[in-house]
Amino acid sequence: MLEYPNIDPVIVSIGPLKIQWYGMAYIGGIIGGAMFGYKRLCKGMGLSMDQFINLVYAIVVGILLGGRLGYVIFYDWGYYWSNPASILAIWQGGMSYHGGAIGAMLGCIIFSYQNKVRVWGILDILGISSTIGIFFGRLANFINGELYGRVTTHPWGMIFPGGGPEPRHPSQLYEAGLEGLLLFGILYTCMTRCQLKEGQLFGLYMAGYGSLRFLIEFVREPDAHLGPILGPLTMGQLLCLIMITAGITLYQYQTQKKAPS
Repeated sequence: MLEYPNIDPVIVSIGPLKIQWYGMAYIGGIIGGAMFGYKRLCKGMGLSMDQFINLVYAIVVGILLGGRLGYVIFYDWGYYWSNPASILAIWQGGMSYHGGAIGAMLGCIIFSYQNKVRVWGILDILGISSTIGIFFGRLANFINGELYGRVTTHPWGMIFPGGGPEPRHPSQLYEAGLEGLLLFGILYTCMTRCQLKEGQLFGLYMAGYGSLRFLIEFVREPDAHLGPILGPLTMGQLLCLIMITAGITLYQYQTQKKAPS
């Protein structure tokens, strides 16, 4: 069994202000994704700096709104239906990656329509850039001791605060490594070495993330108030199946799509 490091979730306190690792993970993911996408969007697609800043803003708003509404709808609809004011209490926690991804995608679509730029090219960069945010976000989940895995007898199991006396899978680290680092490496290789049409990389991102998350969910502790939804499958796995299907469909559609003459 490995010892859980038990890092303080608060980096520093300045009076009543507390700077937490989770908030820094969001900032790090946004900055990292923006730095990765800057050259490819501004020089590759001809976006001006003002347009790029507006795009980042649209993505951030989409992540926050979509992530929160996704959690409300997918994971705890009954509670928030009875307590609608709590929807605004984001400081109490409750964000959905799938909801955030949908929100970010809608932000990109709206931006592309308003600025008359190619939406698939932007979504391609959104997909690969999001893996940077996943990496930082899951590390923050690990530091917070949340979203841990199921009970395990493997030697790398850890006893998490609030997770009971038994060792559990450090599933946050699995996600950081697989959905973050590995998926970034795969998508970057495809982007630089394969001749993909616009939209195909985003399709690979959806199918890739969905597949990896689907598998990790088998060792991740389900939400206590939900548990399995359909047989042994969790809500996260059902959403991943939709994501995988959409990704494969998009990839095939873009493959068969003829280039404009």
